Amino acid sequence: MNTLSVAVKLYDNYERLEEIKHYYGLLAIYGLLRTAEAGGDNLLMERCLAILKRFPDEVDHPPYNFPNYRIGGIARAYAFMKGHVPESANQIREYAEELMQAPRDDKGILKMPGAPEANLIWIDVAMAATPYLLFSGIGLREERYIEEAANQTFLMIEEFRNPENGLLHQCKNFVGPGRFSEDHWSRGNGWGYIALTELVQYLPRQSPYRERAEREFRALSEAMLPHQSKRGFWRQEIPFEYSYEESSGTGLILYGYGVGLRLGLLDKERFGAAFERGINGLYRHGVTPEFDTELSCPGNLCPGEGEEKGTVKAYVTLPLPYRNEHHSFGSFLLAFSEAYRHGYHELITE
Repeated sequence: MNTLSVAVKLYDNYERLEEIKHYYGLLAIYGLLRTAEAGGDNLLMERCLAILKRFPDEVDHPPYNFPNYRIGGIARAYAFMKGHVPESANQIREYAEELMQAPRDDKGILKMPGAPEANLIWIDVAMAATPYLLFSGIGLREERYIEEAANQTFLMIEEFRNPENGLLHQCKNFVGPGRFSEDHWSRGNGWGYIALTELVQYLPRQSPYRERAEREFRALSEAMLPHQSKRGFWRQEIPFEYSYEESSGTGLILYGYGVGLRLGLLDKERFGAAFERGINGLYRHGVTPEFDTELSCPGNLCPGEGEEKGTVKAYVTLPLPYRNEHHSFGSFLLAFSEAYRHGYHELITE
């Protein structure tokens, strides 16, 4: 089946299941925008812009850690950067400034605003902060936003990286003061990786942050590569061979691999083979004939209780995957739209 048609049908299914909002929904809208661009589909682009027009007033918003979600977050900032919604300039700037003033820990990392005294930081924020500030900065020609996009990513990658294997932990201070979660969670590594992916993809060529962004991108790419499963997935606990295969993190990693290959930052032979195996596996084992998604874990921020909180055991036994989990759709759309750019125009199940 046509790769972009698969992406659109996945979004259609997601739209039937729930109102699309929050960070995972906005990632899906972003994926739909990239799908429209990959196929040069003007009608699909019009649909994307109509979806964005519902924000903020026609959406029933829950409480958000980052208020830019109210206007469409990453999706609106990207559409603005690309010149599709020039009327959004004031909104984009307002919420970029809000993010610039949001609470930070003593190292300058954005922290959970609801409990500032606990200094709760988590890698998921790399996806929340970096693309929005980066796209806003490019679109508004505001260097401060671009600088902070790079700064937040580098600070989080440095803070959460396990020097023994190069993979990322999810969070710090949730288990106790100064303590990291023990995990190397699939989607958590994907959240850090997508921030690096957007930096290497969109930082201006002359940017003083480009060299480090490319270096960090290659390093995380290499750290994840040995752990791909035979079916093309990365596992919920990436280095643990008995953990289940997890699709949302896999989709984010494949998106990054595709971008890295397209930009010439990753070795074509090694990463090209991993990208192809992953795209095929994600479609064959992650998408049903009805365009449901499989194998995505639910949200899990430092799961577990007592002594098991934040342990590998908690990550692989408590947040179990299920069909049509709402974090999955955006990562699938990003992976498949990027696959199309690489010439994978048809996906097959055998």
